[in-house]
Amino acid sequence: MKPCVRIAIANHILYDQGIVDGFGHVSQRDPGNPDQFLLSRNMAPALVRPADVLSFDMQGEATVADGPRQFVERFIHAAIYRLRPDVNAVVHSHAPELLPFGTVPGLALCPICHMSGFIQRGTPIHDIRDDLGPGSDMLIRSLELGESLARALGDHTLVLMRGHGMTVVGTSLEQAVYRAIYTAVNARIQLAASQSGTPDFLTELEAEASDAANQSQLGRAWEFWALCAKVAVAPLHAAMVME
Repeated sequence: MKPCVRIAIANHILYDQGIVDGFGHVSQRDPGNPDQFLLSRNMAPALVRPADVLSFDMQGEATVADGPRQFVERFIHAAIYRLRPDVNAVVHSHAPELLPFGTVPGLALCPICHMSGFIQRGTPIHDIRDDLGPGSDMLIRSLELGESLARALGDHTLVLMRGHGMTVVGTSLEQAVYRAIYTAVNARIQLAASQSGTPDFLTELEAEASDAANQSQLGRAWEFWALCAKVAVAPLHAAMVME
């Protein structure tokens, strides 16, 4: 399957699973050129079709000049690919479940479910005030800001963005989508558990073992989510398959 089709499907999955709405984006490092990445033009994720997918260089610039309107925050993707050669896919989301964990002091996101063992203790939080002070619009509008976010991410699987959302990475498109979905699931479970008492989180070893076990099931989850998304955006999906 062509990479542009897979990215369109990823957008549809993330919309259907409630990770993105009219905003948010997902990219993949170009399988044929690791110094470029693929990302849709500036549009709502559920509407993305293969023809909407553009190619970008590691500066965050489109490889074809005078093309369609681009995402302002494409620099999130460019900077992470530059600093993390192990990363082959990136998801940026404004999922509301994650916002408390990036804004409430002492409320740390931790793995509470075996499906989210990839979440490491000490999930980093990027605060754009450290770069631009108290008056920014919170958006990653330049490669420099993208690099600041990428440094905050470090070698973690995700970084929270204060008052903004989250950015999740993976070694494959399937893994990044899986992680984005189960990060939100984990957040909902953790918030619910915290209302009843003190959660008993996965140990570090449990988290590592669970994550390793789940890696073999990514294709199973992707196929199911893709089917669900096909139903949710049936007219677009049918047209997309014909391209």
